[in-house]
Amino acid sequence: MTGPSATSTPGVRSQVLVAAGLRPLVLALCLVLPSPTWAAAVDRDFEEKREPESEVQLPPFPQPENLIPFTVSATTNNQFLIDGASLSVSDDGVVRYTLVIISPAGAQNVSYEAIRCQTAERRLYALGRSDQTWVKARNDQWTRIRENTLNRHHAALHAEYFCPIGINLLTPDEIRTTLRRGGHPALGKH
Repeated sequence: MTGPSATSTPGVRSQVLVAAGLRPLVLALCLVLPSPTWAAAVDRDFEEKREPESEVQLPPFPQPENLIPFTVSATTNNQFLIDGASLSVSDDGVVRYTLVIISPAGAQNVSYEAIRCQTAERRLYALGRSDQTWVKARNDQWTRIRENTLNRHHAALHAEYFCPIGINLLTPDEIRTTLRRGGHPALGKH
């Protein structure tokens, strides 16, 4: 081939040099930032290794004298309460509880749920009916807890009450104390 090569022209040569200089940076970013495919594979592997959960016994319907209020955020007008009598903690760090949410108009939502401290996941077991009985949830799969307005109460329960900064509360009594205190003392709550 006669004549100048493609890399001998000044404009092309500078583009090749810039691209070559970026190659290590792009490679480093690929190694540091996980791909969605990799994250999905890790989630699948984790799900496959998890022990199947035994059948969960639903608790008695919550009574007003056992309800402990907790703070979710200043931006909600709903009242959030945990039935202290329903609290349990399994050996693998799963906290089960009955949640009562009361709207400003007085409407109540009652649910029996769980939070897995180690993986920051939640699960809905049953919903309360107006006749004070339970109906099993149609979708009772473990799902990740996300910090958003709609489900802020799950994030608050996980991070501020049940599993603060990597501390697994061991007994229902510890959790009741933390709820009454307004959060875990490790978070500066008294």
